[in-house]
Amino acid sequence: MSKITNQNTVLQEPTVYRKDREVMNGHKSVVIWFTGLSGSGKSTLAYALEDILHKNKTRTFVLDGDNIRQGLCGDLGFSNDDRIENIRRIGEVSKLMMHAGSIVITAFISPFIRDRKIARELVGNNDFIEIYCDCPIEICELRDVKGLYTKARQGKILEFTGVSSPYEAPNNPELVLETNALSVSECLDKLISYILERKIIASIRK
Repeated sequence: MSKITNQNTVLQEPTVYRKDREVMNGHKSVVIWFTGLSGSGKSTLAYALEDILHKNKTRTFVLDGDNIRQGLCGDLGFSNDDRIENIRRIGEVSKLMMHAGSIVITAFISPFIRDRKIARELVGNNDFIEIYCDCPIEICELRDVKGLYTKARQGKILEFTGVSSPYEAPNNPELVLETNALSVSECLDKLISYILERKIIASIRK
């Protein structure tokens, strides 16, 4: 049955549902949401996880912060309002891709608790896996090959998370990865163990 969402649009019911795609794919679809400071290892882990899942014939896609801001969110800046809209759009896209049957892996600073909460509510609490890449800002700065922290401290980049704009760490993420203390391989082991524990996929071969 169609549902009227506003005056001029009607939400159409599909003929193929998410559960049908999950059966065809042989795995569940979820959103794995990496959050953390710039340089904390989000993108590195997101792509490394996707590589393993892809080799295991799993449907995946990485939504990366820099890539999204060159397209879908290319019209947005870094004010608080624009950051909120950036995450809202990503939440909506993640939800669509999840319903298409994919394991969606996102890598965004997403600095505000309220925005990640909005994304979680859009996706659904049971399908939203928040992974906090916990890394001291001093270590993040040492890893900063693009020199963003230096520019931010020089005042050349305004509203930079961790320097001139706050980062609010998750209160209760599904998984915390101390990326300053653990290697990429060790972080992946923890991620894979969690994914198997949640029965998102039946097994993984590295």
